[in-house]
Amino acid sequence: MDNKQYKEALNLFDKQSKSPRDVIIYMGIKACIHLKEYQRIIDIEQKLSPATLNNPYIQTILIQFYMQNHDIKNAYRLFSIINNKSNHMYATMFKGLISNKMPENVLDLYEKMNIKANPATLTTLFSACSKVANDRAKNIGKESLHKMPNDYYNNNILLTSAINMLMKFNDIQSAEKLFKMIQNKDIITYGSMMKGYTENKEYDKVLDLFEQMPLKPDHIIGVLVFNASAQLLHDRAKQIGRQLLYQIPKHFHSDTVVLTSVIDMLMKFNDVTTAEHYFKMIKKKDVVAYSVLMNGYNINNEPLKCLQLLDEIKQHNLIPDEVVWIILIGACAQLSMLSKCQLILDQIPSPLFNKKYVQNSLIHMWGKAGSVENAQKIFQLVDNPDAITYSAMINSYGLNRMGLEAIELYRNMPYHLRDEVTYICVLNACSHSALLDDAYSIFNEIPQKNEQIITTMIDCLSRLYLFDEAQKLIEEYEKSNPPSSAMYMTILSGARNSRQHILSKQIYDRMKILFPNQKDSLISGSILLSNIYSSLGDHQEAENIRLNRIEQLGTKVKSGTSWTEVNGDVVEFKANDHSHPQYKQIYAQSKHISDTLIKYGYKYDPSWISCPLSKDETIESVLSSHSERLAIAYHFIQQKEPSFIQITNNLHMCGDCHRTTKLIAKIWQCEIIVRDTNCIHHFSSDGTCSCQDHF
Repeated sequence: MDNKQYKEALNLFDKQSKSPRDVIIYMGIKACIHLKEYQRIIDIEQKLSPATLNNPYIQTILIQFYMQNHDIKNAYRLFSIINNKSNHMYATMFKGLISNKMPENVLDLYEKMNIKANPATLTTLFSACSKVANDRAKNIGKESLHKMPNDYYNNNILLTSAINMLMKFNDIQSAEKLFKMIQNKDIITYGSMMKGYTENKEYDKVLDLFEQMPLKPDHIIGVLVFNASAQLLHDRAKQIGRQLLYQIPKHFHSDTVVLTSVIDMLMKFNDVTTAEHYFKMIKKKDVVAYSVLMNGYNINNEPLKCLQLLDEIKQHNLIPDEVVWIILIGACAQLSMLSKCQLILDQIPSPLFNKKYVQNSLIHMWGKAGSVENAQKIFQLVDNPDAITYSAMINSYGLNRMGLEAIELYRNMPYHLRDEVTYICVLNACSHSALLDDAYSIFNEIPQKNEQIITTMIDCLSRLYLFDEAQKLIEEYEKSNPPSSAMYMTILSGARNSRQHILSKQIYDRMKILFPNQKDSLISGSILLSNIYSSLGDHQEAENIRLNRIEQLGTKVKSGTSWTEVNGDVVEFKANDHSHPQYKQIYAQSKHISDTLIKYGYKYDPSWISCPLSKDETIESVLSSHSERLAIAYHFIQQKEPSFIQITNNLHMCGDCHRTTKLIAKIWQCEIIVRDTNCIHHFSSDGTCSCQDHF
């Protein structure tokens, strides 16, 4: 048996006399368990003498066998006829019930115990309580913990189980108190505390405890710290996460779980290159590792790389799970190319396609890709739409400037399904379609208005340049709440569109006072303010703001990037891009298009140039090299008169490009869809845009 030669042991058991000793029977049953000889054990039990059947070791191993084979009825039958039940028997029953996903039954059994529970039994009880975690479980668990004898507090395994239970109860304070009582803390105890902090989203406390820990971290601690760092994303978290990464032993590099958590962390740090390096280190890649890498590409605005990994998964004979398909749908939504959306949709397994959360994701995907018709088809397939379903469809209408349709669906949805997300989506739809009266009507109906809902209403007012009303909403909100940077950014964005530099300067100066530590908001605000001065021709002030931003915040403006699909291939262009093999032809075509537009009355609008011109730049060369202009030019190279062009842009489309695209659509009778960070523009062959120039 010690050498795991179970068949040989069972053969010897069969050769025993008709009345073998109990120890031989015990070993025979154990061999059967390892060999999964279910019927043999049934036969053995039926032949046992009453005396042997009363042997506690035989009873316990038989209970264990029945539980492992999910035969709960026979386990209970055997347990019920035992007169002198021991703690070991109770613990075996408890473990069996937990493994069979019946932790509630553990509580029933525990309350009927007529003996004092020992540490092993309580350890298993606490595990059951943590899984149930309802009021009854909390009462039983805490009462049992409170009544424990003092000497039990020297048992690390028991206390670790209690800590885990308390953390599941969200009773962090009691868990911390118990943790401090443990004199000789081991790595498992630290791991239990960190896991509890993670489950309660106290990620900073995970890092605090890690820095206090005098022990070398094992792979579990490593995963917990990497995950906490990935959630926090502040400077301290990044420093701790990277430092641990560089210090972990080399044998950790062969642990797929550790490397997967490292990849997730690095992707959230926006360090794609290093994440890819660690992915390559995984010798046996599984679906989880692929899903983390794919999700990381989506986070870092590289959806095309995410989609390309599907073929690699299939080449490794792996089957994409539900998580992978949801990530792929998210990548399609981000890329917003209709053909790519259809390509992924056609590969989703039928059983998965019929799941509501997948259908909800597909509605969102088609909405972002500019196909409201396809979004509607999915919506109509959903059986018993929930709040997410309605919100996804309302948002699809809103993104595509179909505000009236969004409001109609909102009015028709069951009242009890309306939630915060629904209100935000319908108000956004009103905002994008300039439906102020409808927005006010809906806003006034909302029973509880939180920060996000009020911010959305402020956006609606700011897009219509109603800044006094927008600021009144902020003043009212701040009477009982701390200031919100999102609200100020919303006004600043509207002020940029209306080129109100005085108001913009006032708003940004107030942001610096109110939110000195919100780096991202200050960077975005500075970019908007700089653009306003550029639009007014005050390039010196714009440059001063830009240099001050780089000096204080250490960040430059991200480059405008556009994606478009031509002949089945997705091509990427950046502003002033010379990386494409055909860049000379592309720039020549862009100039040709601009020259043609001038004949139809087009004039370059220098107010949309956000930086001073260099010596070799002209107004024409800067505006003509915007990423979406290059993408359009590339289509005209590949096809003389394209009938359909679709572009996704990572920034807000500038006014000059918007006017240019309208003219291109009209002159060349071409339908053009451009999705920017703000909305989806449908440019028609009659020279109009779905946004009605409200962007």
